[in-house]
Order: sequence, then C-alpha cells, then structure tokens
Amino acid sequence: MKTPINNKHLLKSTLALAVALSLSGCSSSNDNDDDQDIGVSPSATVSLRVMETTDIHMYLSNYDYFAQAPSETLGLVNTATLIKEARAEVPNSVLVDNGDLIQNSPLGDYEALVRKDDILNGATHVAYKAMNLLDYDVANLGNHEFNFGLEFLDATLAGADFPYVNANVYVDDGDNDESNDQNRYTPYYIQDKIVFDSDGNEQTVKIGYLGLTPPQIMQWDNAHLQDKVIAKDIVATAEKFVPQMKEEGADIVIAIPHSGLTASAYESMAENTALYLSQVEGIDAILFGHNHRVFPGDAA
Repeated sequence: MKTPINNKHLLKSTLALAVALSLSGCSSSNDNDDDQDIGVSPSATVSLRVMETTDIHMYLSNYDYFAQAPSETLGLVNTATLIKEARAEVPNSVLVDNGDLIQNSPLGDYEALVRKDDILNGATHVAYKAMNLLDYDVANLGNHEFNFGLEFLDATLAGADFPYVNANVYVDDGDNDESNDQNRYTPYYIQDKIVFDSDGNEQTVKIGYLGLTPPQIMQWDNAHLQDKVIAKDIVATAEKFVPQMKEEGADIVIAIPHSGLTASAYESMAENTALYLSQVEGIDAILFGHNHRVFPGDAA
C-alpha cells in the first residue's frame, strides 16, 4: 500500500491510497478460464487508486459563509478538480464518500429547513446534484447525516446515484435478542469493478465496501433516533461482516468507518476506531474521517 498523490491533499479531508492486488483471486472479462490462453502473466497485478472525500459538511462551493468571502481552501468544487486529475493519473480508481455531508453550513440548513418538504416529496438534495456528476462508487453515513431525522435522511439518500452502506445501525425491535436484529441500511456492497492489470488485460475485481458510523449517534441525536434504531460497536460489527463479505467473493475489503484515528486504548462502543479496525482480519484498506485531521499526522 502506498500513497500515490504525495502532498496533494484533496482539500478539506480527502485521502487517497493505492492497493496492489494479485490476480489469483480476480476474474478476467474473457470467458476463457485459462489465464495463459488469454495472455495474463502469472505475475500480473492490478493497482487500484482509492479516493475518499469525507466531512464535506455542505461546503460545495469555494465560499466561506462565515467570512462571507471566496476561499480556495474550501469546497467540493475545488476537490472535484483534484479528483479529475487523480483519476487521469492511473488506469484504475474508485471514489468513496465517508459522510458528514448534509449538515454544518448555511446551505445545509437551507436544504433541511426551507427545501425540506420538496425533498420529502422527491426533489433531489443539492448535495447530490453535485456529487452525482463525480461518479462516486459508494458512500457511507456519517453521524451528522442523522441530525435531521430518519425521514429526511431517507428522502435525501434517494437522490444519490450511487449506493450507501452502513453496517452498525439497526432497527430498534424493542427486544434484547441480538440474533434477530435487522440492519436499518445495507451493511456492505460488493462491486464488480472492471480494471486493467499490469499487462494491459481487462479484469474484474470484486471490491467489498463496509460502512460504519459512530455509535454515539444515539446520544447526539437521541431525539430523532430513540425507539427507532440502535447502534452497535464499530469493531465488533466489522468482525461480524468482513467474513461474510469474503464468503460472498470479495477480493478485497475496504472498511469505511466515519471514525477517527486515536492512539487511546480501545474501549467497546468507541467513537474513534480506525487504528483498531486495522487489526480486524480480512480488511485490506481503511478510509476514515470524522475528527477533521490531516493524515498522515500525529495520532492523539
């Protein structure tokens, strides 16, 4: 694993990394099962650039609402240019959003308050009018997605042209039997991704994406969530679902926790868990966010 964009940070909180894959677990788009017959070298590999946006917080334009002035350090509009450049540098890439998208700017408040009825009646949230132009592969829910309630969240997500995943928010069924708990959202997504290997041959890689959000949503948005959903531990949830993803054929598993990086000792139901997810067997890459820090950097 290597960082391919050096010191290019995708503005607010965007991470890029590369995953090198052996082709032993991947399939060719050619129907012939004999790799030698289709010209695939036994040593051929696939390099995949994985790009993440996170904590956009409804800063879509290059404008600082509080300074009431343009700012070239803010905005998805600027990040979009860097995404385009990063895609052009490599043959294979995916783009993921890690949540905290729809809240925290005056534009977010406008969508949630002024345009609420329109969105509930099927209008597309302005965030997705922008993001749908960027060809995202998948997205995860952050804690701030729950700030305006589940009904508004469901209506908002309906405007996305890409799938959302979350594995640790469950329907509150009112009992204490975990064996019958049902996920509120789709816990993971396995994507058949067409890529090109190091010999120039087209291959299909099954990429599994697992979404996770801080269980503290049950405190932070209790008024919206009580008696409707419950949230479970991030690491324990990953330990449950990663083996299922592997069993369903995922060649690689990318965990997308809306959760920060900390060196503090692990505790059950922890908020910042990226470090401890790295110890879960079967996870190949982790895209994290939430605590608005630049990575690589000092853990705290």
